[in-house]
Amino acid sequence: MAQIKQVGPGRKTTGTIDGITYVTRNGVTYARSTPTMPASVFNTPAAKKRQAIFKMVQMHLKFHLRTIKQTFTPKGNGTPTNRYYSVNGKALTLALDTLAELYCAGQDVTIDDVEQAISDYAAANPKSIKVASKSGYQEVYLTGAWPDTITLNARTGDSTIIIIVAENGVTTTINADGTVTTSSGGTNAGGGSDNTGGTSGGGTDTGGGGDNTGGGNDSGGGFESGGD
Repeated sequence: MAQIKQVGPGRKTTGTIDGITYVTRNGVTYARSTPTMPASVFNTPAAKKRQAIFKMVQMHLKFHLRTIKQTFTPKGNGTPTNRYYSVNGKALTLALDTLAELYCAGQDVTIDDVEQAISDYAAANPKSIKVASKSGYQEVYLTGAWPDTITLNARTGDSTIIIIVAENGVTTTINADGTVTTSSGGTNAGGGSDNTGGTSGGGTDTGGGGDNTGGGNDSGGGFESGGD
């Protein structure tokens, strides 16, 4: 995808114009050709299964958005959720494979079902899904259900950050210097943007806007997209 350094007067910096899709991310505008695919491509059993997995991953990301923003350092112009998906996408796909088949067969799938499937996979494959990949700190893997706290140990020295996981309401962080910071906002498992920024050193910063996972919109009903 090409990066646009300057957009001419009257041109939109987002959206699609004449077969070119413009996307602005972190103040930088990119352009790429808009793919054209026949509708039949999206109606095959394999395509429907991929769409189901995509939607379930979105639910999972939305549910853990507060935590991911604090435990993942983005790459370049990306976001923490982009980073989370880039390192865990393959494992999440495998974890949700059977559940996607049930969904395609007509079974309803809740966020609890999604979390259970991912937890079960993580328990059987404890080095497959990272819940923390933050610059300067050791990586942390999921080994079952999401923990109540995630401890980030510095790669050098004795600095430690303990993040108390809170999918709803107030997120509390115990910082390396012993101070406690909290932030409040909407629930992760529903609509609305989460404005909690990443944790840097000993404090929690607040930032604006939600994260996007970078994926396109998939067709298919039954799920509420978790992307912010």
